[in-house]
Amino acid sequence: MNIMVAFRPCLRFLNVNRAVIRAAVHSFPRRFTRSRSWSPCTFYKRSSRLPPLLAVQIRTCTSSVTRSKPLSKGVLRLLRQAKTERLRLSLAIFFLCVSSSVMIAFPFCMGKVIDIIYTSSTDDELRQNLRWICQLLAGVVVVGGFANFGRVYLMNTSAQKIINTIRCRVHASILHQEVSFFDRTRTGDLLARLSSDTSLVGMALTQNISDGLRSILAVAGGISMMVYTSPQLSLVVLSIVPPVAAISVIFARKLKAAAAKVQASLAQSSAVAEEQFSNIRTVRSFAKEQHEMQLYSDKLSDLLRVVKDETMLRAVFFGSTGATGNLIVLTVLYYGGVLMTQGSITVGTLSSFLLYAAYVGVSIGGLGGFVTETAKAVGASQRVWEIIDRKPSLPLSGGKSLVEMHGHVEFSELSFSYPSRQDFVIFDNLNLTIPAGSVTAVVGPSGQGKSTLAALLLRLYDPTHGKVTVDGVDIRELDPKFLRTHISIVSQEPVLFSSSIYDNILYGAIDPLKTSPKDVIAAAKKANALDFIQSFPDGI
Repeated sequence: MNIMVAFRPCLRFLNVNRAVIRAAVHSFPRRFTRSRSWSPCTFYKRSSRLPPLLAVQIRTCTSSVTRSKPLSKGVLRLLRQAKTERLRLSLAIFFLCVSSSVMIAFPFCMGKVIDIIYTSSTDDELRQNLRWICQLLAGVVVVGGFANFGRVYLMNTSAQKIINTIRCRVHASILHQEVSFFDRTRTGDLLARLSSDTSLVGMALTQNISDGLRSILAVAGGISMMVYTSPQLSLVVLSIVPPVAAISVIFARKLKAAAAKVQASLAQSSAVAEEQFSNIRTVRSFAKEQHEMQLYSDKLSDLLRVVKDETMLRAVFFGSTGATGNLIVLTVLYYGGVLMTQGSITVGTLSSFLLYAAYVGVSIGGLGGFVTETAKAVGASQRVWEIIDRKPSLPLSGGKSLVEMHGHVEFSELSFSYPSRQDFVIFDNLNLTIPAGSVTAVVGPSGQGKSTLAALLLRLYDPTHGKVTVDGVDIRELDPKFLRTHISIVSQEPVLFSSSIYDNILYGAIDPLKTSPKDVIAAAKKANALDFIQSFPDGI
């Protein structure tokens, strides 16, 4: 037997002067962290100046900041997310190596071309030598172009697949959380983790790693060719590399913390906007548009402050690495000119070395970007892992199922407070018996626990004391999915999904695939809704 639970609030009109309410609310501190609202109008903290049925409650948001983990552990966990796309990423890395090899070989060939121009004795010899080496270079350039195409295509498609996988895991974890989790957590914050944070993680695993590997190969290959081309010049240049590496490590740690603050601040501003849009009727009723705009502006100001801190670190880091690259080129020009005058190197050799030095300088700057973006992604990933790793306090399934359900419901010595409002007791030693097959109406003023009774029966929350039984069995022993599929509920504010009326009716079916259109129409008839539904332009 299914249980039908329908509940409505007992409307009671209060003759309350709005000025009294505003005065009471405005007497609290002007600045505090605002949490999500519980109803179209949330009041804070009980006040003797207000009628008994009107209450106000101030509750600060619970911080979701996790303890910072070492950067290396965060990077390793990031890399593990790419296992599903390792074949495509391996092929992309192969193309990356090919294109990097072409890039590294090009300066050497250019040096040979310059030497041919300076050393050829006749015009015919010059044309012949230039012809074959330019044909060779043309083939190398074409190969490099195809390799770049493969690298970009495979990296970008793999990135989206990884992002989709992570988003599915975050989305599934969010849907598995208990209802009290959503009471404490802002929707805007969850959406930020599901969208922007997962995008940062996915791009870090693909595009950022691609750029980082390309920079590493360019630095390693460029330095190797610099040593091969001129060991004397290489010693001068390589003396600058160790300080740059030390600076990169230091700034990576600082940027990781700064990036995490930026993501958290961005999520807070999104959550405030989401709350304002959701409660627009309350905002309009109290003429608080200017107040809400100021509140959102304050959140953006907080965001700007942390972005400035992060940007300052980035500016110092990129400025120092860029100056280092230019310093390398200037050093090569000076010392290379000295070696040319001594006859130790040719013009082509110096030209090749200069190009390699420029490549190494640019690639060191690219490594700086790789470090900062990786640190930013690790900071964002901590917010993603926090959701994925969170274990819900109430299960979605698991437990026993009854062979036959009669519908005898009993609330025994039940006490309950919402987890997010534990200081406000809803029920204290409540005892209520609803016999099977009976029709029971629970009547009372708003906020007295009528909806809470239904939520406890659905096991959206567990009581702090006592128990709820169905046919003598504690519902905590039953499979929650089994229990909820045997309860039909009509909420006081039904929520419609953004789909057709047919799909919304079908949403309540235990097995939608086995439900025919005739069943949906029959359900609409029983609800006395079919006539006005068919009057719509698109019908059902």
